[in-house]
Amino acid sequence: MNNKTGEYEFTIVIPVYNEEDNMPKLEKTLSDFLPHASKKSCVLLVNDGSSDNSLALIKDICSRNNDFFYISLAKNTGLSGAMKAGIDVVESKYMGYMDADMQTTPEDFNQLLQYINDYEIVIGIRANRKDSMFKKLQSKIANAFRRSMTHDGVEDTGCPLKVIQTEYAKKIPFFNGLHRFLPAMVLMVGGKVKQMPVRHFPRVAGKSKYHLWNRLVSPFLDCFAYRWMKKRYIDYKIADTDINS
Repeated sequence: MNNKTGEYEFTIVIPVYNEEDNMPKLEKTLSDFLPHASKKSCVLLVNDGSSDNSLALIKDICSRNNDFFYISLAKNTGLSGAMKAGIDVVESKYMGYMDADMQTTPEDFNQLLQYINDYEIVIGIRANRKDSMFKKLQSKIANAFRRSMTHDGVEDTGCPLKVIQTEYAKKIPFFNGLHRFLPAMVLMVGGKVKQMPVRHFPRVAGKSKYHLWNRLVSPFLDCFAYRWMKKRYIDYKIADTDINS
């Protein structure tokens, strides 16, 4: 079966979990962006077991937009699981990631894509972040602790706007919570990281899926999972072979 994402240079992966109120704006914003994307681009919507009307809306969107595709997971797996599913499916040379909450804009992908040939992952830094002081404080604490544990130098790993070479994305070993460690994992498999400021907007529809546990406590525990994995990661290169002789 032909995987249509292989016909594009760049696939935008968007996990969707109970975002029915954001779907009309998401469709319009992405539809407006695709003709102006710096690379031939498509959208892959990943329905992460939504219990609202998101899946029906996703199917409608894909039926009327030639460059929109979807996969629907059998149950809710969380953000890392939905990202992993998207990475496994994508066959374009490059892939991007953004949230369905519309707090970032796909227009900023063109900035990130300028550097994707020289860096294996290019990530956004939310400039003038439009979240509450409490959210920003939690993120600041979590980012500082993660940097101390991973030494990845990344200022804002929670920024949902990222571009990555698909080959490297598929090399990364995944675990729940890994979406916070993508740059660190790319560094672990030998890649380079570039950071750039991107725009950030307040959430105007739907409800945030984050709270104290998954914004602060869970990332704290996940740092130890990352350290464990990094120490045991198998990295090898074949120096010689006659298997193709």
